[in-house]
Amino acid sequence: MHRVFFFIILRPNNSGVAQTSNSHKGLRSTVIGIIVSTLLALIKGIGGILGNSYALIADAIESTTDILTSTMLWLGLKWSSRPADHDHPYGHGKMEALVALGVSVAMALAAVVIAVKSIENMITPHKTPEPYTLIILIVVIVTKELLYRFVLKTGAEIKSDAVKADAFHHRSDAITSAAAFIGISIGIIGGEGWEVADDWAALFASAVIMVNAYRILRPAVGELLDEELDPTVNKEVIRLAGSVPQVILVEKCHIRKMGVFKHADLHIWVDKDLTVEEGHAISHRVKDHIQLTLPEFTDVMIHIEPAGHYH
Repeated sequence: MHRVFFFIILRPNNSGVAQTSNSHKGLRSTVIGIIVSTLLALIKGIGGILGNSYALIADAIESTTDILTSTMLWLGLKWSSRPADHDHPYGHGKMEALVALGVSVAMALAAVVIAVKSIENMITPHKTPEPYTLIILIVVIVTKELLYRFVLKTGAEIKSDAVKADAFHHRSDAITSAAAFIGISIGIIGGEGWEVADDWAALFASAVIMVNAYRILRPAVGELLDEELDPTVNKEVIRLAGSVPQVILVEKCHIRKMGVFKHADLHIWVDKDLTVEEGHAISHRVKDHIQLTLPEFTDVMIHIEPAGHYH
């Protein structure tokens, strides 16, 4: 009795086209985010300085980090869209996770700066914010919420954690603007002695930014470590492979994420009496079925095991 082992690396012919299309979508949403964040940062910064509101200035700082992180994302998407080469046989998709990691770090740093400055302002008397700063914040909240939904939808379409991370950055900006709106409103309505509400709003904003930074950091680290982040996808791949005729059992299934795409490693059992050619044909049917149903899989590596050896 003998055992037959063979590995097949399989790639779909249209993966490059799909990757280019997804990359263009991600780059477009990122450029829009950079332009909008730049305009809002200028408006909030000038409004905060002239309107005596540190909460609005802190919000402008948060928008400035939006510009930085969106630029980092743009560079990451450009890099990750490069095709596989001799030194990077799996492609450059991990760059997206590195960018998401950079986004989270930048957000955390911005949160610390805002928190420190907020505490300093609490112990330093200052004027009550001007009422017109509320109008600025309403415009900002609506704009950022719409931008968040647009970018998040794009990230979901192209299955990019980095683009989704950028979307949550826009949402955190909307939340900090809402906190600033509440703080400024309390300061204006309360009058003298209530100016500190503006600083408490900025401090709350820093906490929100820090939480969002962690939400971005966690999946990015998981992807870099090839962690199984979505068990439901693993189960679906096993189900698809097991549904192919002549596949007796799917023994193992490991999935790694590479940017917007995924790679799968499978161990499947087939009849030990099959020829190598027949086993090869089965592996191709498994590959075709998986990639037809789940086109985000650009690589499927299949290891054939003779079922009779285990009986």
